[in-house]
Amino acid sequence: MIPSTPNKEEEARTDLARRGDPYNVTQASRIYVLPNLMTAANLFCGFMAVINCIHARLAESFGQYLGANAPDHYRYAVWFIFGAAAFDSLDGRLARLGGRESLFGAEFDSLADVISFGIAPALLMFFLILSPSQGFPWFRDIGWFVGFVYLLCAAMRLARFNVITNPLLHRGQKESNSDFVGLPVPAAAATVAAMVLFLLHLGNADKSLNRFALLLPLLMLLIAFLMMSTVRYPSGKNVDLQTQTRMRRLTGFVIILGFLVAFKEVAAICICFGYIFFGLFRHWRRHRHAKRNPSVATNL
Repeated sequence: MIPSTPNKEEEARTDLARRGDPYNVTQASRIYVLPNLMTAANLFCGFMAVINCIHARLAESFGQYLGANAPDHYRYAVWFIFGAAAFDSLDGRLARLGGRESLFGAEFDSLADVISFGIAPALLMFFLILSPSQGFPWFRDIGWFVGFVYLLCAAMRLARFNVITNPLLHRGQKESNSDFVGLPVPAAAATVAAMVLFLLHLGNADKSLNRFALLLPLLMLLIAFLMMSTVRYPSGKNVDLQTQTRMRRLTGFVIILGFLVAFKEVAAICICFGYIFFGLFRHWRRHRHAKRNPSVATNL
């Protein structure tokens, strides 16, 4: 009597279904090298941004620290935040490109984002708000609170993103709208970093930096509110090597890239604020359209 052998095709289908189930223990805890390496690089950049914020504070006390003055250390922190944003965009893209998404990767990414786009920008602005406090003693009373509000909203924004993108809520279907709900945390951190870079560019004289620093608490509160709002922002997740575009858009992108390289301090803040107000303007237009056409279902 010949013993029955298992059906290899059936086993392959079962294994494929098991891998496709995000709540399978093995699949959920998989650590894919390239995506998680990008996340680790994101975390490293966030850590270095925090370190440079501390170095800047020490340089303000001693004149220089590790051969650099305070503005130089703040600039290093800004560029590390921009680097973290670049690595953050790469990890998700590599995971989706290779079909290597896992719940571990999503949680690891959020934890790294709390450091890079939560603590680092909050600490950057906290120290910069306290630095020009001569003549504004009340800055010392509100600086910590404004920084904490920003950090709180960033952490809650990341938690909300993990919840609304959880596969449990989208079993057997994919979300049709790829927009972000609320200002993305990397974009918020990039806006704060661009604002600091612009202020440092204008701040050759301490007095000019003092005047513009008055805007920073209001800016951080606005960004914090937008992170927790329902304003939709384009994600760019669908843009890849196969994406086609028109000649006008390509030309505009090249012009923006050249402007960013030539005038990085001004261009960075213009791009960040342009992204923020584009989402606000589109949100306002959708609400106005919904009021004029109440019978039309509009996804807000």
